[in-house]
Amino acid sequence: MELLLSIIIGFMIIGAIYALHANDLLSALMAAGIVGYSLVICFLLLKAPDLAIVQIVVETITLIYMVAIVLNSSRKELDKGQRRNTFLNISIAALVAIALVYYFQMAIGPLDMLGEHTPRMAQAYMEGAAQKTGSANLVTGVLFDFRGYDTLGEATILFTAAIGVLTILRIKGRKEKA
Repeated sequence: MELLLSIIIGFMIIGAIYALHANDLLSALMAAGIVGYSLVICFLLLKAPDLAIVQIVVETITLIYMVAIVLNSSRKELDKGQRRNTFLNISIAALVAIALVYYFQMAIGPLDMLGEHTPRMAQAYMEGAAQKTGSANLVTGVLFDFRGYDTLGEATILFTAAIGVLTILRIKGRKEKA
């Protein structure tokens, strides 16, 4: 599993470097998407499907809005150099997509089937949780005491994504009024 994580982190580093040096905004967004979706696979390998779900939702919504804004903006680029590299770009995109799907399949293999439950941590949470947390509600006690940083991280990610989307939509609305 460590080798698989290393390979995926390598994809993430390559995608981040390409996003920084890309000549086209759309290519930079796709490279940033590779980094985000690779992070989803890492979360699945680390058996954190709750974080993977949050990451995939935020990543997909962010990419959709960013691509829409780039395509709706008035970008002026020369099509001369892009026509020669079309086959190469499509080939690279297909290889990256195939690699991500392959690693995604490998990542979800060890997870429990839908509806099945393996109580790895549940037993430790349930035994004496009311006394340890001082909470009358077991779910609240687990979320805010045992998994407080995890919950804070998820809330921060969702809040940041929502603020980003609202900011982008507000800027786009101002341009249309002017």
